[in-house]
Amino acid sequence: MDTAVRTETHDGAADRDRLVAGIVDVLCIVGIVLLGRISHSGNPIAEPIASLETVTPFVVGWLAVAALAGVYATDRAGASREFRLPAVTWIAAANVGLMLRGSPLFDGGTTWPFPVVITATGLAVLLGWRLVYTLYLSATR
Repeated sequence: MDTAVRTETHDGAADRDRLVAGIVDVLCIVGIVLLGRISHSGNPIAEPIASLETVTPFVVGWLAVAALAGVYATDRAGASREFRLPAVTWIAAANVGLMLRGSPLFDGGTTWPFPVVITATGLAVLLGWRLVYTLYLSATR
């Protein structure tokens, strides 16, 4: 009888890296959306519920699609896994967020050119911070 033997070791640093990546990804998405809200004369401090309603569809979209895509499930090795998967995941997550935002569940809409702006800005910020983090990790390890 053949049996599978698990030979991989549990690496706490990899778990910490994935946790950091998840937290910073969500913070980047929240930051992008809130900056957009501020640029359109919104005030997140004076209108916290409205700001939460603006941010929630995109965070929910990201978390759902990232879970389905396995963005945080395995060790990210190489540029393909570090950048391509989050890029494709964000494009899908932005669309999920836009559909949620346009639904009766949330106040707001998705008028043109908002889908292009949120998708492009999200890609730039998410991939930009990941590039900096990857360079930092390679320099410190």
